[in-house]
Amino acid sequence: MNLSAMIVPFLLAAVPTIIAITLHEAAHGYAAWALGDPTAKRMGRLSLNPLAHVDRFGTILLPGFLLISQLVTLGRVVFMFGWAKPVPVDATRFRDPRRGMMLVAAAGPAMNYFLAWVAAMALYLLPSLAGSPHAAANVLQFLSYFMLVNIVLGTFNLLPIPPLDGGRIVVGLLPLPLARAWARLERAGIVLVLLVVFLLPTLLSEFGIHFDPVRDLLGATMEPILKLILRLAGNPELGGAMLGDDSDI
Repeated sequence: MNLSAMIVPFLLAAVPTIIAITLHEAAHGYAAWALGDPTAKRMGRLSLNPLAHVDRFGTILLPGFLLISQLVTLGRVVFMFGWAKPVPVDATRFRDPRRGMMLVAAAGPAMNYFLAWVAAMALYLLPSLAGSPHAAANVLQFLSYFMLVNIVLGTFNLLPIPPLDGGRIVVGLLPLPLARAWARLERAGIVLVLLVVFLLPTLLSEFGIHFDPVRDLLGATMEPILKLILRLAGNPELGGAMLGDDSDI
């Protein structure tokens, strides 16, 4: 694959990923501000500037490695993973701290699903590019990546493991004693996530053992979520065409 043929797919995948992660984090900050906590605002994290939310490893090194390695070896992007610098939240400023943290956590995935719907609505612009098939193909690819990246990011973050958003939502729903026990998982949560998402699947695959629960979950939920979003945008017939045989992103 020549350099120019790599740059366009790289940008078509990287730009949606940066936008998805940035607005995911900004949504946490705006939700906290709306509920009475100005911490994120005071620290400059109510920003749509991606640089304000960059985590060196989670936002740059890991996604960059995944993008480049897949483009070089596969010629396409089939899986993305990353995170941004967490938005600071002071739960003591909420009227109900547990409920407040649950709503702040839910705002991130909600933003990603909303962005996927916006991209689905933008598909209505494609007929206006009928006179330029190359441009139309690039726009369709960009919107497809944008929808899929946001669906993956939103769904992944709903896994019920602290410090993921789903784990914090579970803490807000459980009875207080169980919530406290579940919240303590946050200390080792990111290690647990990396272990289940990357290390164990890779190690066990060397012995011919399939163990990839997160990838399997994303693969099983991708198509129905995408079809639901397209249906809400009035484009239900595009679901199968967009996923094709690559529903394993």
